[in-house]
Amino acid sequence: MTAAPTDLAPAPAAPTTAPPLPRACGPLSEAVVEALATGRTDGLPEVPDGVEALGRDLQLTLYTLYELHYRGFEGVDPDAEWDPQLLRLRRDLERVFLRYLRDAVEPGDDPVAEMDALSVEATSGTGPSWYFKDEGTWDQIREYFAHRSLYHLKEGDPHAFAIPRLQGQAKASFVAVEFDEFGGGRGERVHQQLWADLMSAAGLDPSYLGYIDRVSAETLSTVNLMSMFGLHRSLKGAAIGHFAAIEITSSPGSARLVAGLRRMDAPEECVHFYAEHVEADAVHEQVMRHDVVGDLVAREPELAVDVVFGMRALDHLDELAAEKMLAAWKRGESSLLP
Repeated sequence: MTAAPTDLAPAPAAPTTAPPLPRACGPLSEAVVEALATGRTDGLPEVPDGVEALGRDLQLTLYTLYELHYRGFEGVDPDAEWDPQLLRLRRDLERVFLRYLRDAVEPGDDPVAEMDALSVEATSGTGPSWYFKDEGTWDQIREYFAHRSLYHLKEGDPHAFAIPRLQGQAKASFVAVEFDEFGGGRGERVHQQLWADLMSAAGLDPSYLGYIDRVSAETLSTVNLMSMFGLHRSLKGAAIGHFAAIEITSSPGSARLVAGLRRMDAPEECVHFYAEHVEADAVHEQVMRHDVVGDLVAREPELAVDVVFGMRALDHLDELAAEKMLAAWKRGESSLLP
């Protein structure tokens, strides 16, 4: 295991649970960050025609607006969550993002076939878990942790927005899976806390949103996707499909990361996070397949198309984010922004 690079050294712990505002990277994010800092939202811009859906300015702006529904930001009025001007801008950004996804993802209407395909264990692959299993370095996997921290430090939260929109067995079983994500009633076992422990053990900043200014637009988009699905009742089916796909694919990927981390002689806290997911998500897969997706589609068959969309949108954006990271590492460069 090599020494930790100085540019990834942990920062002092934040004094509150609300993180500081991110650093703007373009005109949209600059306008929103300034509006939140000053409390003046009447001058927010229109979303320009032709704006890049996966551009970092759009994705950071959308992430910042979504964060108002989670922990908010230090010094920002909590009532900004429901500011009509911010919500108007968020909706315009979402339309661009969703239009891109609808165009990029092949439609389908058979959730069972989709889940069957996802559950087939591959013998080879090109994603990060395959890369780290055999050849990735400790410095590179620390960068991977920084990217993944945007999701794992809020793991379970985006999908929890879907709970009030479910009923019957789908609701009961969905909550059972989320109960495990939130530690089964034990604070030290909440998966968000296990990830913070991993970050600390790896010599990284464990604070919430600690690396938001360092990650790519593609990484931001993977978290924005689940926030968008969770916050919209009209996308309930996509939220369930997204969560099911995570649980179905998590166990084998986690097993490969366990093997890679052991090869690197990584700290046990890092290994433990993924070892926990190997066992838990193998059980969650069956619950999501049969009791959540199965019951939901039986009650509301018209949601089948959106369930498949949620699964395929996850795969599409995860693949883009992975390609961006792996390309940088194979060039001998950092995958993080300076």
